[in-house]
Amino acid sequence: MRDDPAVVALVGRAAGSDQQAWDEIVERYSPLVWSICGRYRLSRHDAEDVAQNVWLRLVEQIGNLRTPAALPGWLATTTQRECLRIRQRQERLMPVSDELPPVLDDAEIEQEIMLAERNAALRAAFAELPPRCRQLLSMLLSDPPQSYAQVSMVFEISVGSIGPQRGRCLQHLRRSRHLVAVFDGEFTGTPFERSGGEPRA
Repeated sequence: MRDDPAVVALVGRAAGSDQQAWDEIVERYSPLVWSICGRYRLSRHDAEDVAQNVWLRLVEQIGNLRTPAALPGWLATTTQRECLRIRQRQERLMPVSDELPPVLDDAEIEQEIMLAERNAALRAAFAELPPRCRQLLSMLLSDPPQSYAQVSMVFEISVGSIGPQRGRCLQHLRRSRHLVAVFDGEFTGTPFERSGGEPRA
């Protein structure tokens, strides 16, 4: 992982007992922890135990991280160890038919980290959009997406104006410093664009 100034700054602040920095770290990387728990097919209760243990270990060790930018990798590795510990304990108490999941290799861990970083960047970029853009894109991305008629009624605009407004909102999103920093010029579109984005008539 390259040195991400935002991550380095968060680690430094958290090590200095900045509660807001801790909250940001947990919000940013909880999806990474939960995703790895999902690979090990843990129950909700066991996944919550893993997450709690991971955050407690981070509290103990954050001042000892030799490379603050390596925080995502540390979290991924620690989460995997906790998941394996719980699965192995379950096997001793009550053997099950399915085998223990294989240990994630470096490439798989890197993939999980990159996905978490990109999702965090997208959330941060979305949060900085004007309220009207956030509402519009949320309606278009809902499942199922809102119809053009519903969007037109909420925003009090013509159906023909929805597409151009959506395009302007996406331009704002693409220019976000958060996305530029994470995607390094390789940003090829948001979920709003890749999902098709056209609501039902």
